[in-house]
Amino acid sequence: MAERPEDLNLPNAVITRIIKEALPDGVNISKEARSAISRAASVFVLYATSCANNFAVKGKRKTLNAGDVLSAMEEMEFQRFIAPLKESLEVYRREQKGKKEARKDKDKKADSEEQDKSREEENDDDERMEEEEQNDDEEVDN
Repeated sequence: MAERPEDLNLPNAVITRIIKEALPDGVNISKEARSAISRAASVFVLYATSCANNFAVKGKRKTLNAGDVLSAMEEMEFQRFIAPLKESLEVYRREQKGKKEARKDKDKKADSEEQDKSREEENDDDERMEEEEQNDDEEVDN
């Protein structure tokens, strides 16, 4: 666990970017307000994590999963977050699946290229051996 309460705060750059995206252009925010939002966000994350952990413990698991987080949102009475979270989760899963398939394709291509290279090397070796045999035969004839 964290040694100091400040260690639990989210990075200021992340908080600032979220705030800028949420506010209309031209609206400024004081350092004090940014700090308060940062602390509130950290408390929210800790509370959501704690609630999600309770669902994992009930399920006799040590790993929190997306279902635990969604259940926590419902228990915390943040039902309006559930649909957007499910949508984001589906997008994330599709992206991960696409990356996994791309990696597989890349590995298959690399394996195929490696096999082609090995075949070429074998053919080159066979040709060299044939030439050497012919040279040996010619030397014997001379």
